[in-house]
Amino acid sequence: MAIDLTNTLIVAISATALFDLSESENHLISLLQQRPRDAVKEFRNYMAERENDPLIIGAGYPLIKALLNLNHYCHDCDNKNDGVNAPLVEVVIVSKSSPDTGIQVLNAIREHGLTISRSAFISGSPIAPYIKDFNVDLFLTTNLEDAQQVADADICACAILDATPVNTYELDTKQLRIAFDGDAVLFDDSGELLYKQKGLQAFHDREAKMHDLPIEKGPYAELLIKLSKMQERLPASLHSCPMKIALVTARNAPADLRAIKTLRNWGVDIDMAFFLGGLEKTSVLKTFAPHIFFDDSVKHIDAARSFVPTALVPYHSTSLLHASSILTANKDASSLSFKPVETTILSTSQ
Repeated sequence: MAIDLTNTLIVAISATALFDLSESENHLISLLQQRPRDAVKEFRNYMAERENDPLIIGAGYPLIKALLNLNHYCHDCDNKNDGVNAPLVEVVIVSKSSPDTGIQVLNAIREHGLTISRSAFISGSPIAPYIKDFNVDLFLTTNLEDAQQVADADICACAILDATPVNTYELDTKQLRIAFDGDAVLFDDSGELLYKQKGLQAFHDREAKMHDLPIEKGPYAELLIKLSKMQERLPASLHSCPMKIALVTARNAPADLRAIKTLRNWGVDIDMAFFLGGLEKTSVLKTFAPHIFFDDSVKHIDAARSFVPTALVPYHSTSLLHASSILTANKDASSLSFKPVETTILSTSQ
């Protein structure tokens, strides 16, 4: 009997985002450069010898751990009779490796006590169709190319995490905390475009005139709405709750009012909102200590990545913002410490 996951948040994460696989990936690249004809066979032997070795956690691990912990509250849900056996959160591990070379990842999942039962090992195939097959709400990856494919296909919210994870061991996972940027993330990119094309005053003038009109939905709107509905099913008190959601945006008055009214129109009641008016976001993020911070600005991501796990939201390829992004245009990209994987490593299948 199939499980109804309609009310379940489904998150897909690449193996490279969940664990630090840089050592094995660098070894594969070296083999492909030195002995391309024998590289696949040698790499399989290399991985077989190390399949029981422990793995260091990756940039997405704290978020996944905190998300899965929410399933402990299933017995407290108001609608516990709905969707029998359906968890609040379901995580799918997705790997471009072959099943045989992915054993180390599966062992690491068990070693860390992660309740992940679904996986996809696709041997270098395009990832977007399989993300769609799993009905995913959020896809996290370290690979820029894979994220762009999913974004362009309008499948779900997706983000690019650091290929080299920062130290996230000190983040507690008892309470899930997520921070979102506003424009081009929760909201559409029209405000961001107007600001970049005509300046801050033009943006403020438009927002003041349209303060009662909801902003069009951005790539993360549906994810936020689903998180908000899930939050309603969780136990909460004045002093403690299992999940907190924050809006951390460069907007300020008069553009703040429209943002709040838009969230109300969507039926979303977020816990915190910070309208910073161009102030650096890092200080607020350090205090809030989210398990993930979603932003479309590489510069904001780069500034915050040393303190909190960060995730870059890619622009759709048809967006005017896409061509001008630092990663796409490669302007000043060498000065960034944020380093996603830009190309796909060759398949390890025959």
